Amino acid sequence: MIRPRPLLAPLLAALIALAPLPAVHGQAFSSISSQAAAAAPAPPPDPGPAPGAVPASIPPGTTPAVPAARPFSSISSAGADESTSFGGGAGPSLPAPGDGAGLELAERIVIEKGARRLLLLRGDQVIAAYPVRLGLNPYGHKQREGDFRTPEGSYQLSRRNPRSEFFLSLEVSYPNAEDRARARRAGVRPGGLIMIHGQPNVPRKSPDYYADNDWTDGCIAVSNVDMADIWQRTRLGMPIEIRP
Repeated sequence: MIRPRPLLAPLLAALIALAPLPAVHGQAFSSISSQAAAAAPAPPPDPGPAPGAVPASIPPGTTPAVPAARPFSSISSAGADESTSFGGGAGPSLPAPGDGAGLELAERIVIEKGARRLLLLRGDQVIAAYPVRLGLNPYGHKQREGDFRTPEGSYQLSRRNPRSEFFLSLEVSYPNAEDRARARRAGVRPGGLIMIHGQPNVPRKSPDYYADNDWTDGCIAVSNVDMADIWQRTRLGMPIEIRP
């Protein structure tokens, strides 16, 4: 008679396979991991912002430097690094109106449509000049709402808007009494909201288009750098003369 083979050996093999590793193996593994971690190079220290870099946000109460006025040359105003400033966006925080940060304040504004320039005057002296772009229909005085003309005449700076669709805006007090009377006789609306403003916060065309063409609905447009300068040199109630 043949007896069945004992099952003790297979059972012991299975138990050995399921048993945990000896502590020495765990220590060896831990030692290798520690050596690898020690051998890994340490990450380089943070160098900090590069020289001249602009921080992600300007701390409250900080006043960014504003360039001095430049002579009239072209619609593209260059900064200290010769880069042009036509980009969109709300731009930097600015000082309170009239806080010229050392800049000479103006007493009146003169806009020469034919020469495409805006002048700031103190007395009879021109203290700053800026290139401008006008309405899509720039010739002649504004007659009615929607004619895309830039008005001509004597007005005042009636409002300051730091949160417009453009980079800052100064409202011209068009229409005056004469403009309203003319429009009434013609049976039309005189229009309004004529502004001196910077570039669109959300541009729909290329920078070259805004630089080379009259493109507004009747407003006076300047570069963002120039608008920041004008903003600080002017105040409410200032006379504005718009010449042909």
